[in-house]
Amino acid sequence: MGLSSSLNAGVMGLSVNATKLGTISENIANSDTPGFKAKDIEPFSDAFARAQRTGEVEFRVEPITTGAPSPNGNTVSLEDQMARSSGALRDHETAMAVYSKAMTMLRTSIGRR
Repeated sequence: MGLSSSLNAGVMGLSVNATKLGTISENIANSDTPGFKAKDIEPFSDAFARAQRTGEVEFRVEPITTGAPSPNGNTVSLEDQMARSSGALRDHETAMAVYSKAMTMLRTSIGRR
């Protein structure tokens, strides 16, 4: 993986996590809204592959199809959203590490530390 690819992967990872955390926040905020359908974003690997093919750097929001709706038709599970937020945090830390390493390599290559 080249320097440019590493930087792109880091930036894409940070962007996807911002979108993912926004979606999780929206789900939690609407956890008591009758009829609200929980959402998630597409997997990062799908979005990254599409971005490399087409240059489109957007993450598609999709409904979550697992779990039964509550009696009021709401499909948000707070436990599931908390687990998803933990995963998003882990992914964010990984993306920051990739981006930081790529920036260190870039600084080193131009003679700065």
